[in-house]
Amino acid sequence: MTRDARIGGLDGFQAGPVSRQASARLVVATPGQGFTDITETVAAFVARSGLRQGVLTVFCRHTSASLTIQENADPDVRIDLMTALDGLAPRHGAYVHGIEGPDDMPAHIRTMVTDSGLTIPVLDGRLALGTWQGIYLIEHRDRPHRREIVLAVVGA
Repeated sequence: MTRDARIGGLDGFQAGPVSRQASARLVVATPGQGFTDITETVAAFVARSGLRQGVLTVFCRHTSASLTIQENADPDVRIDLMTALDGLAPRHGAYVHGIEGPDDMPAHIRTMVTDSGLTIPVLDGRLALGTWQGIYLIEHRDRPHRREIVLAVVGA
């Protein structure tokens, strides 16, 4: 593996072959609409993989739930984010699709404007998240659900 502390303005530049990968399925029981912190479980998966450097993908296999990286220090941020999503896609809008209830179409809209997948660097065997960042599953439906998240990490 090639390592140079300073190349072209990049700190800690590293290059080398991808030699390992790991994947897993994570099932998250949500209590209904809101944010569920999955950071600790995802970090434990990365640690268990044994990879020191690489990239992690986190993918939500649903169209009415999503993922985000957001502030994990002040819970008011998540309250305000949910309020913003409510304003963007209100529960009782004039939607054509409504076969699964009044919360279904707004959930699809909210998923479209958030993320179904995340990519996170792995450095020194840890998620390279910022100090106040956490990984959240966002449940957009009113009732509890079991959501499936696929984790995959590649690196060395």
